[in-house]
Amino acid sequence: MQSNSDVVDKWIGMGKKEQPKHLIQFLEKVKSSPGFRGVHEFDHAKIPSLDTEEPPNCWALPIVTLTSIAIALPDIDFHLIEELIRSVYEGFMYIKLVEENLDSRNDLVYIRKAAELVWVEVDLCYKWLDVDLRKAATEGQNPKGVLEGLSEKAKERFIEFRKKDPNACLKGSPSTWPPNMLAANCMYRVCQTLLQSSDSRVFENSKSMFDRLSTMIADITGACLTNLDKVISMRCHHGTIEERAAGVRSAILLLGKTESVLHILRSQSLPSSAPDQLEKIDHWRSHSKEVDNLSCSSSSPSNCSPTSQSSSDLYLTVD
Repeated sequence: MQSNSDVVDKWIGMGKKEQPKHLIQFLEKVKSSPGFRGVHEFDHAKIPSLDTEEPPNCWALPIVTLTSIAIALPDIDFHLIEELIRSVYEGFMYIKLVEENLDSRNDLVYIRKAAELVWVEVDLCYKWLDVDLRKAATEGQNPKGVLEGLSEKAKERFIEFRKKDPNACLKGSPSTWPPNMLAANCMYRVCQTLLQSSDSRVFENSKSMFDRLSTMIADITGACLTNLDKVISMRCHHGTIEERAAGVRSAILLLGKTESVLHILRSQSLPSSAPDQLEKIDHWRSHSKEVDNLSCSSSSPSNCSPTSQSSSDLYLTVD
């Protein structure tokens, strides 16, 4: 009879054969962006929402929004766009896994639906809410023109959707807006943030803007996937004995599939050593601001260093 160790090794080996090679290569970008800076850079609190209140964020929606913008940039080698889409596609599967497991109260279910709505159209048709992104890329605008155009389209779409359902933003909290309105609001805010935070050189150079967007996407993806350790652990402690056995097997497979991803991410610094504070993107952003404020108010250099992830291995027990 095989020992538990042999069984674990077998399942991990099976997982390793299915590692997301495009995602792994893509996440190498986080090494040049310490602290997952893209988590903070994709939108700014000073940018107003398209309605009176601001919806929360999920991990996936800014990623698919930034990807949409990247596809619309002119003069970008189509091979680079295809590679970006493959990387986001592989990452999206694990992002969904994180959000489904850690959004236990379904607080972000409509925002997550908005991300899926956008992603299906981007992945299959190179469109964002029926806006042809590749057509936008051939219209000869520079990156600034693309951002301004998409920002205006997002605003128009939001107004159109609100006219169809005037009470959509009044029925409950912004987190329950219709998915298409959430997607439009996110695109507007991201474009406006990029317009206000980019320098003139980036506005004139599509490749520079594409590289910036790619790094932001990698940062947000990487930050989200730092939660994979917790998801893997949760799968080992869920349900009945029979369900737990199946959960352990799936956790071991997942560990094998994401071994290289986790290796990359464990070398990066985190804003907190408490995993619960980093499960959702808004928690991550809020906690990072608190850390920055404390660091700025302290005269001790040691307080300015973010918390490092533990590089210890994750151990699974097969009952």
